[in-house]
Amino acid sequence: MLNIRYRTDKHMAQLSMEVQSPAWGEIRRICIEHSKDVYVSSGNSLEIPWWAFLNCKDSLRLTFRKYKVLVTLDPIAERLIQDSLRKKANYKEASKIGSVLEQDVVTKLSNIGFRRQLSPEQLRNVSKLAALTAGATFSVPGAGKTTEALALYFLKRTKNTRLLIVAPKNAFAAWEEQLGICDPTSTDIVRLKGGEKAIRSILSENPKIMLITYQQLPNVIDIVGNYIDKYPAFLFLDESHRIKRGNDGVIGKSILSISHIPEMKLIMSGTPMPNSSSDLIPQFNFLYPEVRVDTDSVVELINPIYVRTTKDELGLKKPNFKLTPVSMSVGQKRLYELLKSEEARHAVNIRAIDRNRLRSMGRSIMTMLQLVSNPALLLKADFQHDSLLKDLLTEGDSPKIRYVCKKVRELASQGRKTIVWSNFVENVELLALRLKDLGADYIHGGVDAGSEDETDTREAKIKRFHDDPQCFVLIANPAAASEGISLHTVCHDAIYLDRNYNAAHFLQSVDRIHRFGLSKEIDTNVEIVFCPETIDESVEKRLQSKINKMAAVLDDKSLQIEPEYGDEEIMGDEYDRDDIQDFINHLREI
Repeated sequence: MLNIRYRTDKHMAQLSMEVQSPAWGEIRRICIEHSKDVYVSSGNSLEIPWWAFLNCKDSLRLTFRKYKVLVTLDPIAERLIQDSLRKKANYKEASKIGSVLEQDVVTKLSNIGFRRQLSPEQLRNVSKLAALTAGATFSVPGAGKTTEALALYFLKRTKNTRLLIVAPKNAFAAWEEQLGICDPTSTDIVRLKGGEKAIRSILSENPKIMLITYQQLPNVIDIVGNYIDKYPAFLFLDESHRIKRGNDGVIGKSILSISHIPEMKLIMSGTPMPNSSSDLIPQFNFLYPEVRVDTDSVVELINPIYVRTTKDELGLKKPNFKLTPVSMSVGQKRLYELLKSEEARHAVNIRAIDRNRLRSMGRSIMTMLQLVSNPALLLKADFQHDSLLKDLLTEGDSPKIRYVCKKVRELASQGRKTIVWSNFVENVELLALRLKDLGADYIHGGVDAGSEDETDTREAKIKRFHDDPQCFVLIANPAAASEGISLHTVCHDAIYLDRNYNAAHFLQSVDRIHRFGLSKEIDTNVEIVFCPETIDESVEKRLQSKINKMAAVLDDKSLQIEPEYGDEEIMGDEYDRDDIQDFINHLREI
């Protein structure tokens, strides 16, 4: 006999057999194949995350039949399995259900006091999502995903519904602002912040709408999970690609552990697969843990349950992309070739690289990116060619930095504001110093969020860039500023001092100045500065591949970027295996 019970304290399924059985080895194997977090507590007992148990339930059922295993369930496990069967049936019907009538959506929203009028695209999307228990909105930034999500909440909530929104901290203000616009009479959004004790206290007040960051949630997952388990709950993930590591990451693991609890789930991202289609698997697992999914099936499985508004639908004119080659200095090129030769000797085929070697290759990538962007970045590192580096730094700023400063000054002389992007904090601050006479300001991870009336907050800097006619340039780090900022009303020029392999950061940073609301007469210019015959070319190749794959999956041709090249042709945080393999090919000049 196999006993299955639900561990409410851990959100896990506990499977145990009263006596040893030939079936147990197969049951254990199936569970381990579906989750890395299987805890074997004894020879015939194990625990597996509930979402993973649901994912392998069909395989287990076949084993039960094969060995004629009698199964007993505790009341909670039985209820949850029945819920999962209902949700699985709902998914199977998703492609047949169609949408709720748009007029019914308009009427109901009007009757409950929803103030914002939905655009035709938003109405189409909300009507489809309202027919599902779990769905996705992959609309481009500026298309109104937050409004769509709030409309869905108001449409489907009951008197006791609780809504938990997991979002980057820099998106909190947008949620609060949009809620006030959509329904000024609604209860305020409560931010779940502070330590465990503080969040327990906040939840004791029974809030209805809550915001929490992806970083905070894993620290209080049991507290939050137990709270939403008491009510009919909705769980929305804003920028859901942040769980793309799934069970391999702390954030993804935590969110998946409570994915079976909510009655309604929504994922939101303009860039749902920044690396490959496998990024969609954890997001789909969150929506439908009952449905087995893998790399081969995820695109087909997610297709019936997502909506997307494209830039073409919004009538946005395509940006002008330009790749500008800037040659390295003689000393910079000499040092680059030395490092490249050393790394090439150590590089091995990617299929043979273990996790530690992958991390080592990641550090090598970072070093090469820093050297090409600004060799001075290597001063803080334990750099093995210290004497060569010091000689190189006597040349002054790197050619890339000199070019960017020159170009920003040219644009400023024409009265045009520019946003400059760099992945390195030191570059961000250095450029702000070099361009101080143009009123330069900067944003990176060390700049706190806060009121625009405070000094030196992220919001204050953004307001100044908008309002101060003497502030001609904003320098920013994509990791800190590629989300939650709209600059398109005052800025139409972006320059990339450097980029890395993160396609989401690149696409989202472009969208800071290319979003809904732009006049068709306005040109958006994106200039990418690169050094020929360096890692910059590998980054360009990989970003193009990722963006084009995403465009194909989402059927969105507006995602594809076709840069205009300069005088020279391009030669043939985190990195996936294909990124590292392409880097190795660059080292070997393949």
